[in-house]
Amino acid sequence: MKRRSSLTLWTGAVFAGLVVLLALVSLFWLPYDSDDTSGGRLTGPGGGHLLGTDKLGRDLFTQLMTGSRIALQAGLGSVAVAALLGVTLGLLAAFAQGWFDDTLSALLDILIAFPTLLLAMLIVAARSATLGSAILAIGLAQSAVVARLTRILVKRVLAQDYITASRTSGTTWPRIVAGHVLPNMWPTLAVNLALQFGLAVLAEAGLSYLGLGAPPPNASWGRMLQEAQATFTTAPAGALAPGVLLVLLVIGVNLVADGLRDVLDPTARKDRAAA
Repeated sequence: MKRRSSLTLWTGAVFAGLVVLLALVSLFWLPYDSDDTSGGRLTGPGGGHLLGTDKLGRDLFTQLMTGSRIALQAGLGSVAVAALLGVTLGLLAAFAQGWFDDTLSALLDILIAFPTLLLAMLIVAARSATLGSAILAIGLAQSAVVARLTRILVKRVLAQDYITASRTSGTTWPRIVAGHVLPNMWPTLAVNLALQFGLAVLAEAGLSYLGLGAPPPNASWGRMLQEAQATFTTAPAGALAPGVLLVLLVIGVNLVADGLRDVLDPTARKDRAAA
């Protein structure tokens, strides 16, 4: 069990790490400028272009490197927004009583039932098609899932006997939340946030594919897929390269989340110890 979880975790870390490495390198070096169209239209690999060029003459490898940075920004930014709003709302809902608790729970259920991509499209359309708008929209859509999970986890912790003992001894609620609630809910919440990261990357790619993500000359993987679909038969690298990296990043993050679940889950630790 321990070997399997370690293999899963390390495999996911390698997959996601390749994309992270591309993004980090792109901060300091790019083969060409993002808007350099001097490479010729739809040229194949070679001649100074590792993967060839797109229909505008831009270097595909440069576009991929820039897109990796945008994908990570979208994933991390969306998860940060979702965690901030979701944990706050979840704590409020867990401590709420009566009609307030019922109202918050109903609102969260409605938001969860609403498709994330559609909600993000509505928010982006109401603002403007920028990366910041996409991050905000995806984060708001995902915050309902985080809030509901936080509410469940907090209520589970609050039902424990040691919480009653802490209250009896005079410990204040803020200290109980900081000392008992957050540390006990963090392992499960961390795994969920890792999964939300992968979903956020996919959502940003979907928005960019529809023209609602980062505007040109930003090379989002979703925009690259949209631009390359008409020339797939003559220049397949334009669609295959961003698609492979997108799948690689999402699978890698999901494998990391699966590995973290085995490592951080107290029940899993007890099972491994018993074995």
